[in-house]
Amino acid sequence: MKWKARTLEQLADMICGENTEGYFQYLSGPRLTRFFRDADTDFVHDGTTRRFWVADVLQKILDFPSANAQMPSDAMLRVIHVLMDSEDAFNENTPRLLALKTLNGAIKREGFEAFYGDDDQCYLRHIGTGAVASVSASPHRPLTGAETEKKIRLVEYLDQCSEDELIEVVLLPLFRQLGFARITSAGHKDKALEYGKDIWMKFVLPTQHVLYFGIQVKKGKLDASGVTKGGQANVAEIHNQVLMMLGHEIFDSELNRRVLVDHAFIVAGGEITKAARNWIGNKLDQSKRSQILFMDREDIVNLFVVSPLTAPQVPKKPHDPFDETLPF
Repeated sequence: MKWKARTLEQLADMICGENTEGYFQYLSGPRLTRFFRDADTDFVHDGTTRRFWVADVLQKILDFPSANAQMPSDAMLRVIHVLMDSEDAFNENTPRLLALKTLNGAIKREGFEAFYGDDDQCYLRHIGTGAVASVSASPHRPLTGAETEKKIRLVEYLDQCSEDELIEVVLLPLFRQLGFARITSAGHKDKALEYGKDIWMKFVLPTQHVLYFGIQVKKGKLDASGVTKGGQANVAEIHNQVLMMLGHEIFDSELNRRVLVDHAFIVAGGEITKAARNWIGNKLDQSKRSQILFMDREDIVNLFVVSPLTAPQVPKKPHDPFDETLPF
């Protein structure tokens, strides 16, 4: 990723604490070395002019590999976190709104804006897509206390939400955060235009090749039992929908042409049993079987919790005056 020299020089001034209206602390050469060590990099100040040295280091950091071609490298995100640490507020109160305004004045021309999250950490948001850049985190690592609380709130929401709410409130923001683009929800107002999918989206590979995904969403558990019970869906019900999804073309207005879906996501707000996965795998031929991806509640929760997204609030039920225990 390349940023304009003017942007890098402005960021260098903030890191060095020069020409920034006094909202950033002055850092000498040794303190600059410590700054970049705190950002988990190995750069050591070589005694040259500080602002030019820092600008050169920042470009090297931007050249580090990134999981998403539209986002800066993890090292650059750590530099922003260290620079905007709330505990380092200088000549202003927390949150650092004046420092934040100065930072956004520089990075806006690169298509990003900075903001403070609920955890009081500074994040970057891509202005075009709305995706939030975050340091890559494994969804299978031990969770922090805040993440555990976030997981509890999300599970409570999934227990009560409708299928449309699962799509609009949870899945669409999550897929945007994961780097998917052109995410389009078919909705449930016009069933005739779904062709077996609730959502379609695309993912741009680092080679600029494009993969297209169709998504079929079920709110509850997906199993292979002979009878569909309340809160569950039988996998046979979505078999034809998956076939329709893989066989129907979608129109990509950005490319002005019709394309086929490369992969089909089967997403459930509950568990997808092993029997259900095996059943649909046996019903599809080998070529279509490789196109099917499964995503159940555990996958959704794990990915959502380690992202910067905020867990949705469970709506409060209206007070029912008759739902009370009366003394006798």
